[in-house]
Amino acid sequence: MGAGPGDPKLITLRGKECLEEADVVIYDYLANPALLRHATKIAVELIYVGRRGRGHYLDQADINALLVAKAHEGKTVLRLKGGDPFIFGRGGEEAEVVADAGIPFEVVPGISSALACPAYAGIPITHRTLASSAAIVTGHEDPVKGAPHVAWKSYAQQEGTLVILMGMRNLPSIVRSLLDEGKPPTTPVALIRWGTRSAQRTVTGTLHDIVKTSTEAGIVPPAIIVIGDVVTLRDKLNWYERRPLFGKKVMVTRALSQAKECSDLLSHYGAETVECPTIEMIRPTDTTEFHHAIDHIEQYDWAVFTSVNGVTYFMRHLHDRNQDLRVLHNLRLCCIGPRTAQELRKHGLIPDVVPETFQAEGVIDALTHLGLKGKRVLIPRAEIARDVLPDTLRTLGAEVTVAAVYRTVQPDRDIAWAREMLENNEISVITFTSSSTVRNFVNLFGGRHRAYELLSQTTIASIGPITSGTVKEFGLTPTIVAKENTIPSMVDAIVEHFHVIST
Repeated sequence: MGAGPGDPKLITLRGKECLEEADVVIYDYLANPALLRHATKIAVELIYVGRRGRGHYLDQADINALLVAKAHEGKTVLRLKGGDPFIFGRGGEEAEVVADAGIPFEVVPGISSALACPAYAGIPITHRTLASSAAIVTGHEDPVKGAPHVAWKSYAQQEGTLVILMGMRNLPSIVRSLLDEGKPPTTPVALIRWGTRSAQRTVTGTLHDIVKTSTEAGIVPPAIIVIGDVVTLRDKLNWYERRPLFGKKVMVTRALSQAKECSDLLSHYGAETVECPTIEMIRPTDTTEFHHAIDHIEQYDWAVFTSVNGVTYFMRHLHDRNQDLRVLHNLRLCCIGPRTAQELRKHGLIPDVVPETFQAEGVIDALTHLGLKGKRVLIPRAEIARDVLPDTLRTLGAEVTVAAVYRTVQPDRDIAWAREMLENNEISVITFTSSSTVRNFVNLFGGRHRAYELLSQTTIASIGPITSGTVKEFGLTPTIVAKENTIPSMVDAIVEHFHVIST
C-alpha cells in the first residue's frame, strides 16, 4: 500500500481501510508515522524496517521473508511504503515474492511524490503552454545493472518536464549528463525536500548553478528534482509554503478521540500536527449519584453541562439504562460554551442558557440572574473537577447534585518518540486544552524539572486562564492564550502569534 508523499491527509480511503484491517503493519522511513493511528486493532503489530542506506535497517531479503512469515501466521499483513509502491518503491519486487509464496494480495496505489511534491511547491509538472509531457526518472539505479539505463540524451532533447526521484546524491553527475547532451544551462530546476510536510523546503535555480545552490542551501535526501520551464510558475502558484503556520510542528495533547478538531484546524493553516495524548476519558469508578439523579430526575429544575465529554458520557449512561431524552422533558439546560451546546444539539436538545464567558464563572453569572434559590441543579461532569461551580451555586441557594459521568486518566502508552522530538527541538508549539493535560504531561515526561527542560525551546499554547494557571504552577510560561475557551479560538491565537512574529 502506498502511504503517499508525507502529508497524512493524502492517504486514500482504501488505504485507511487497510490500516484499520491490518494485524501487522510493516513500514519504512518515508511513510509518515502519523498514519499508524489508523491501525486501530487492539493487538496490531507495528514493525519498522528502516531506511535503505542510513542507520539500522532490514535487508530487502529480510523484509521479503518477513512479509511471507507473517502472512503464513494467518495474519493480515500491510506493507506500508512511501509514495506509490510501484513507482521506484520496490513494491513490484515485494509483490513478486508474495505471489511466488502463493499468498493472496492486493495493491493499493498511493499518491507519488513525483506528482504531489511539485504541486505542494507550486509547480504543475504539465502546463498547456509550458510542458505537454512529463517523465519520471530514477536518479539512483541498481548498481548490479552495470551500465546506466537512463537515456539522458533523450531527456536532454525533449521539451517536457523531467522529475527525478532519489537523485540528490547524484545531482552533479545528472546535471553534467544533461548539459553534455545539449540541455540549455538556463533550464530552470527545483529541488524539493520533504515535500508535502511542514519541513518542506524548496530551492530553485538553473542547470548552470543548481549544484552550487543546493550545496550552499544544505539540501540533502529525501528530495526530488524537477527540471523544466514549469518551475518558473512557482513564484505565482506557491500556495502551501505561504500558509501562516507552514513549517510549524504542533504537538496536540488532547485525548486521541478528541484531537481531530484541533489537528484539522492547525493543518488548515499549514502546520504539521503531532498527536501525543496526555489524557484519556473512561467511565467513572462510581455512578451511584448519576443513577440516583436519573431515578428522581423529575425533581430537578436545571442540568448544567460543563464540557463536551459531560454531554457525551451523560448520553451513554442514559442509553445504558435503556432510556432516552424524554426523561429530561422538565429540565432547563445550560451549557458552559458553544462547543458544548453544539454537542447537545447533536442529540436533539437546545440549551436554554449559554454564557458569554466560557468557564464556570460565566455559568454562575448567567444563572444568578435567573434566580436559583430553592432550585435543584444537576451537574454531570468529570469525577475530579473544580468545585467553584457547585459550591457557588449552593451559596446562591440552589440544591446541587454533582454526578460523575466520566473520569480522566493518564494514558498508558509509549511516549519515547515524543520525548525525542522535544529533545531535538522539533516541536514549535505544544497545546494544552485543560489542566489535566498539563498535569499528565508533567507526570508522563519525568516531572516538573524535566518538563521545564523539554519545553524550554517550545512555545506553549493554552486554551484559557484556568489551564494557563496550571501551566504556571509548574514554572512554565503560556506564551499563547486563547481569547475564548474554545479550540478554534486557541488555534486563531496561535496563528496570530506567528503572524506578529513574522511581521
